[in-house]
Amino acid sequence: MQVILASSSPRRKELLEAAGVSFDVKVSPAEEIHDPEMPLEQLCEHNARLKAEAVAAMVSDAVVIGADTLVWIDGVALGKPASPEEARAMLQRLSGRSHSVCTGVCLCFPGGGCEVFHAITTVQFHQLDQPSIEEYLSLVNTMDKAGGYAIQEHGERIVSGIEGSYSNVVGLPVDEVVERLMQLGETGCGMPGFQR
Repeated sequence: MQVILASSSPRRKELLEAAGVSFDVKVSPAEEIHDPEMPLEQLCEHNARLKAEAVAAMVSDAVVIGADTLVWIDGVALGKPASPEEARAMLQRLSGRSHSVCTGVCLCFPGGGCEVFHAITTVQFHQLDQPSIEEYLSLVNTMDKAGGYAIQEHGERIVSGIEGSYSNVVGLPVDEVVERLMQLGETGCGMPGFQR
């Protein structure tokens, strides 16, 4: 059975490839919602479902993976910054503190069924002075990254430690996704083989 990643994220693509999953990419046309009243887990899961279901409606006989990642601090969700100034403000806000990174995942199956789950990782930042923030911004394109940072790109400059899944912070809790895909194979759904 075909697997489709409903995301344009190169990080999610790399994580699935490294895990040995055979898949195609079809970018979801769904528009994310930004509801400050929704709890973090619910918001991430809702957006992941929107993305997966939009692609699932266009294909048949495929498992579609949708995902949405948000950084959460002080009860506020930090998505992708709209400007370098906003990215700078996000890093200043995260400096010296711990925050949560949540990725909601939705797997849609042929026939219309979906499984939705999430993973949360706690990330601790170094205390960052202004020169450190400016240097990081000069090294990393932060505009397409939730919270204005990428742990996999010079992460040691800003992150002092994490509790939970590293790949979740990158953009997909890949071990949990692969585990669920393998369970599908065990139930006779004809999933493609893995290289691990």
